[in-house]
Amino acid sequence: MGGVDIAKFKKKPVLGIFRGIEPDIIEPLTDTVISSGLETIEITMNTEGAGSLIRKMVKRADLRLTVGAGTVLGIKSLKTALDSGATFIVTPVLVEDVVKYCVKNKIPVFPGALTPQEIYNAWNAGAAMVKVFPSSFFGPAYFKEIKGPFKDIELLACGGVTPENMKEYFSCGASAVAFGASVFKKEWLAKKDFASIGASIKRYMDNIKV
Repeated sequence: MGGVDIAKFKKKPVLGIFRGIEPDIIEPLTDTVISSGLETIEITMNTEGAGSLIRKMVKRADLRLTVGAGTVLGIKSLKTALDSGATFIVTPVLVEDVVKYCVKNKIPVFPGALTPQEIYNAWNAGAAMVKVFPSSFFGPAYFKEIKGPFKDIELLACGGVTPENMKEYFSCGASAVAFGASVFKKEWLAKKDFASIGASIKRYMDNIKV
């Protein structure tokens, strides 16, 4: 099973998160993401009809995007995600049976964690990267502290990452960053304002160079 290629992901280490997206905009939204240079997207499984949205996005992207599933909290939603074409899995915390299944089947998994103990446990369980969530409460400096004892652990900053502070997250040790509602704003989605969404994504992509 092909998953997100971590080496490739680290060249464009930005993850977009879709939550609560309506089915009628998934195709133009997919086109917007691709044209803005973003290559990795997760659709959260607590979005209505998430499986069908993943399927539509995978088809529309036609290998130009890596599509995964987020907020996977159990084996049932994991199976739905994988059957729909998701190639990587993200969880808000360490969901042991989900992570175990992914590791066994070579599916890259990004479990969420916050404290040093949680980060250590998630990495030891076989995480491709550990999603530090919510990053906004501790900020980039926290990543520097964590990388002190855990220099080999790959960290994904999620929550409160902006185009202005993302370089600081990278310089403090984050391997990747994620964004969601700050770019995929409810009002923009409601108005089908894909130009604003695309411009917002580009601001992140332009700031990748550390």
